[in-house]
Amino acid sequence: MYRLLIVDDEPKIIEGIKLMLNWKEYEVNQIITATSYNEAIQKAMEYKPHIGIFDVCIDDTRGYDIIETLNSFSLPTKYIMISGYDEFEFARKAIHAGAKDYLMKPIAQAELRRAVEKIIVEDFNGSIRTGIADAENIDPVLGIPYASLSNLTGKVILMVKGEYFKNINLKIIADKFKMNSNYLGQIFLKETNIKFSEYLMVYRLIQAREKIENTSEKIYNIAHQVGYSNINYFYTHFHSYFGVSPSDLRKIEEEKQ
Repeated sequence: MYRLLIVDDEPKIIEGIKLMLNWKEYEVNQIITATSYNEAIQKAMEYKPHIGIFDVCIDDTRGYDIIETLNSFSLPTKYIMISGYDEFEFARKAIHAGAKDYLMKPIAQAELRRAVEKIIVEDFNGSIRTGIADAENIDPVLGIPYASLSNLTGKVILMVKGEYFKNINLKIIADKFKMNSNYLGQIFLKETNIKFSEYLMVYRLIQAREKIENTSEKIYNIAHQVGYSNINYFYTHFHSYFGVSPSDLRKIEEEKQ
């Protein structure tokens, strides 16, 4: 159903992206590749891909320049920019050109998954074949298979997975679906037995716990990364849910090493 175009001047990067996800899960039935500016333009015009993953630097050209050229042809393509350069100007120009996301190399599988899922759901109004793609297909908050959820609830959860670190709420999601937020909230509660606000909070806390356990990132930075602007609220919610403070959990993990 979907066509994917990967553009990078390093063939190993291209092969890595092809193997990083099970693209059939996303109904991507054709993967096209290009290693130069001219080849990228030619392949894009010929195949009209739905999703494009472009390196920011391709030989002496820039990936966002390719996107700007292709924009003039009104292609259906939604772009993800990847880069080994942590430069704000590159990111700014990529977003200005229309890139939906900007991912740093080495690309994290979870970040690529999130970016692809977001495009399929938001831009093409599609859904993931298994409900929501996940390593074990079990929702970490609800503890049930994603495939058991309705398509609408699955899309709401995909939105949470993709934007939990932002200032997101049920009204923002409902507006994107052109629905009444109260009605959407009732559907979500009826199917999951948990309020949307509670689901979002727990999902954020689970992401925070994973970062605390697996990184050396400062806890107050982790709190902001998962969507908490108030560190005191983060500590209170974390301790209430897990029965241990973020600091104590970090100490426990350090002692294991």
